[in-house]
Amino acid sequence: MTEAAPINPAQVIAKALPYMLRYNEKVVVVKYGGHAMGDADLGQAFARDITLLRLAGVLPVVVHGGGPQIGSMLDRLGIRSEFKNGLRVTDKATVEVVEMVLAGAINKEVVHLINTAGGKAIGLCGKDGNLVTAEKLHRTIRDPNSAIEEVLDLGFVGEPSAVNPTVLQLVMKEELIPVVAPVAPGRDGETYNINADTFAGAIAGSLDAKRLLFLTDVPGVLDADGKLIKELTVGQARDLIANGTISGGMIPKVETCIEALERGVEGVVILNGKVPHAVLLELFTDQGAGTLLRP
Repeated sequence: MTEAAPINPAQVIAKALPYMLRYNEKVVVVKYGGHAMGDADLGQAFARDITLLRLAGVLPVVVHGGGPQIGSMLDRLGIRSEFKNGLRVTDKATVEVVEMVLAGAINKEVVHLINTAGGKAIGLCGKDGNLVTAEKLHRTIRDPNSAIEEVLDLGFVGEPSAVNPTVLQLVMKEELIPVVAPVAPGRDGETYNINADTFAGAIAGSLDAKRLLFLTDVPGVLDADGKLIKELTVGQARDLIANGTISGGMIPKVETCIEALERGVEGVVILNGKVPHAVLLELFTDQGAGTLLRP
């Protein structure tokens, strides 16, 4: 049995060069959250990867979530959450905790990780520089028996109605890495919690991003046999939703990808954030690390 040839670091770097040139001075938005955020080692590896992207000439923008951390803080404070059709109702007390956790604790933790790794990150949220203006999210459910639609009032849950990327462009011009929490003001003066995936898609669209990466806890979109689909067009993705191949929680994820593409993002990738260096594998190798959705 012959021994495998040792890996030559120079060859690895040389093979990455064409991909580095492809993304040089291009915006890449990375939505960071889920299980990857809760693991200290993965968090440090993520911070190093984001730092490396910036040093390689890429313009990374990090958008983070924090659902589990919000739930934990609400429990600690004794604030009970109401759920409607499986969705958390965000009342006044809850949205104050959401802002404290997302724009405060988590945001500064991610900033600190990147800065410790040698990068230069700065924390922001939708309120900074009029970055994002929100409007109240309206959801309806249909009673399967009567077919009557009911409007769900989820409280201070919003969606982006306008994005002004000026503050992000100024920050990136100074070679800083923006880390953005999905909290934004409405025109009514209230604060709204926005789904991090939706928020990231709106940010990526406003910046004409080359790539939007969704770090999840699954490899990507799977076919009927459970195998990873490397690439999908919007039309193919819609067909897979219609025939049930894409189901459950993956449906809103893929729909958010489609919305981002319609906003002008060149390509959106769903990949497993638990895989070490998934971001680098996706951007700087020919094998990729997830499912690429394109127009």
